[in-house]
Amino acid sequence: MPRAFALRDSAIAAAALWIWTVERNLDRETFGGQLLAVTAGALAAIVGFLLHEWGHLAGALAAGATFHPPRHLLSPFLFHFDVKRSSRLAFLMMSLGGYLGTAVGVGLTAWLAPSDRLSGQIALVMAALGSLATLTLEVPVTLRVLRGGELPTGRVFAR
Repeated sequence: MPRAFALRDSAIAAAALWIWTVERNLDRETFGGQLLAVTAGALAAIVGFLLHEWGHLAGALAAGATFHPPRHLLSPFLFHFDVKRSSRLAFLMMSLGGYLGTAVGVGLTAWLAPSDRLSGQIALVMAALGSLATLTLEVPVTLRVLRGGELPTGRVFAR
């Protein structure tokens, strides 16, 4: 299943780069140009999310965590972390991997996004919102576990 997700996510990233390239050559004032700009910006945000998820997977693998693949390829998540069979350190490593993936995504967006074009502006705003979501939703959980709290439960965690 990881190979299928790698192919899926590679195709999404390739489509994002292709649309971004086409969009740069279109007139900004046409409907088609604006539609592709919005699409390119949104796809950049999706690629950023995918980098975050692959970072989580890399952290889980590096820590030797137990995890389970999702049931279908349409899942936005690459795995379900098994909190019963994995250690606190494995959870923290998995979390750190996601943060590193986010940092890579934000860095690439800041470097590649043309700030003078709508597509780049959308990508930068979405990268900022994604980072804010990570800070709001994930960092408090990681800090709680780091301080000795219980491992979390929820739909991305298996018990």
